[in-house]
Amino acid sequence: MSDAVINGLAGAGGGIIAQLITYPLQTVNTRQQTERDLKKEKRKLGTVEQIGQVIKNEGWERLYGGLTPSLVGTAASQGVYYYFYQIFRNKAEVAALERSKLGIGDGSVGMLSSLVVAALSGCVNVLLTNPIWVVVTRMQTHRKTSKSQPDQMLSTDPDEAIVAAAEPPPFGTSHAVQEVYDEGGFFSFWRGVFPTLIMVSNPSMQFMLYETMLNKLKKRRALSKKNNNGITAVEIFLLGALAKLGATVVTYPLLVVKARLQAKQVTTGDKRHHYKGTLDAILKMIRYEGFYGFYKGMSTKIVQSVLAAAVLFMVKEELVKGVRFMLANKAKSKPP
Repeated sequence: MSDAVINGLAGAGGGIIAQLITYPLQTVNTRQQTERDLKKEKRKLGTVEQIGQVIKNEGWERLYGGLTPSLVGTAASQGVYYYFYQIFRNKAEVAALERSKLGIGDGSVGMLSSLVVAALSGCVNVLLTNPIWVVVTRMQTHRKTSKSQPDQMLSTDPDEAIVAAAEPPPFGTSHAVQEVYDEGGFFSFWRGVFPTLIMVSNPSMQFMLYETMLNKLKKRRALSKKNNNGITAVEIFLLGALAKLGATVVTYPLLVVKARLQAKQVTTGDKRHHYKGTLDAILKMIRYEGFYGFYKGMSTKIVQSVLAAAVLFMVKEELVKGVRFMLANKAKSKPP
C-alpha cells in the first residue's frame, strides 16, 4: 500500500471523527455567518445560548442537520486532499533532491514548495467536492418550524389546529439537492466556488505552519541527548491546533462570503439579502453591515476549527503509524 493511499484513508478517518465531535458548533457557526437580519444585531447570542435556542425551538436533531452529507463530504474532502497532497509532496521531494544534486538547496522541501503543494491539493479538492458542501450549507441553515406555536394552537377552527399541530416534513438531503437545482440548475452546486478556491490558502497556511513546526520539533529532538525522537499524540494535537488557529484568523472573511453564497438566496423583498455573485456579496456586506459582517461567528469558528483540526491531525498520525506498523509486521512474518 502506497503512502498516498495510507495518508488518504487516514485523513478520511480522522476527518470523520473530528466532524462528529464538532458538528453542532459547525451548524451554529454557519447560521451565524448567514444571519442577514440587521434588526437582530442589537441582541447577540453567544454560541452556547444559540445551541440552547436551537434545541428549544427546533429540537436537538437540528444541530446535526446535514450530518450525513457532511460526513460524506468530510471523508471525500480529506481523502482527496491527503491523497493528492502526498502525490504532489512526493514530486516536490524528488524535485528538491534533483536540485540538490545540482548544488541548489539541501534536498529538503522548503516552505514555498509546501505552500504550492497544499494549494494544488486544495484546488483539486474544491472542484470535486463543492456540490456536497452547498447541500450541507442548505441543510445547516434550514430552520425547522418552532415546536410551540401558541398563536396557531389557540385557533377555534379544528382543521387549523390540526394543521398547526402537524410536524413539518423533515428537510433531508434530497430536498436540499432539489432546492439548489431548482434555483439555478446544475451549476448552482458550484456556488461559492470562487471564494472557496481562494480559501485553499487556509489549508495551505495550515499545513505550512504545521509541517514547519513539526520539522523544527523533530530537529530539536534529534539534537537533544535523549534517545526519544518520536512525536507524541498530544504534541501533534497542539501543533495542529496552533496551525489551524493561524490560518483561520487570516482567511475567515472568505468563509463568510462562501456561506452567504451557498445559503438559500432571498429573491423577493429586501435586495440587500440577495447576492448575484462573489463581488456583489462583498460590496453589499461592506455597505450594509460593515467589516464586522465578515467576522460574524468567528469565535465559534475558531473553537470548532481548531478542535477539529487538532483531533484530525492526532487521529491521522496515529492511524498512519498503526497501518505502517501492521504492514511492517506482515512483511516480517512472510517466509523468506
